[in-house]
Amino acid sequence: MPDASNPPKADNSKLRMSSAGKARLRKTEDPKYYYYDDGGRPGRGNCTWGAGTLAHKGPCSDAELKTKVGPAEVEAAFASRIADAERVVHRKVSHQALSQEQFDALVSFVYNAGVSGADNALWLVDHGDFKGAASAISRTIYMTVRTKKGRKKVVAHGLIGRRAEESAPFRAPSQ
Repeated sequence: MPDASNPPKADNSKLRMSSAGKARLRKTEDPKYYYYDDGGRPGRGNCTWGAGTLAHKGPCSDAELKTKVGPAEVEAAFASRIADAERVVHRKVSHQALSQEQFDALVSFVYNAGVSGADNALWLVDHGDFKGAASAISRTIYMTVRTKKGRKKVVAHGLIGRRAEESAPFRAPSQ
């Protein structure tokens, strides 16, 4: 009888984000060759550059907003962040075998939400709760922005469709 406290290992280590997954990620991240405030209007959100690369939390400075970034730098950061997200998925999902589509979706989710933002969904996937993981992914649509009174969480409308796409492989019946 299998031990529920120590589920068998699954080997996802050979999975890498597919070309199609990278193309979808590039489309959703829409590379920019300059620094910008991710979150709408300038002075809100977080200082970001390239293909969704976080420079730091909080808005960009005036000097940062004038900074240009070259295509080679954007591509290098994009590839590095994909590799980082792949390593996170490999490390956090070790008890459930993933399809290529599921792996691509999780790498995209980790790329955008970060390890801490994706941790709950990764745990749910690793423990076989795909329905719960799909729900957790779909709910990760908020961002914190600065206001005159401090900070508040707001819906990032651009994430709604992305999260639907990332959660879809976990809503489909197992094959």
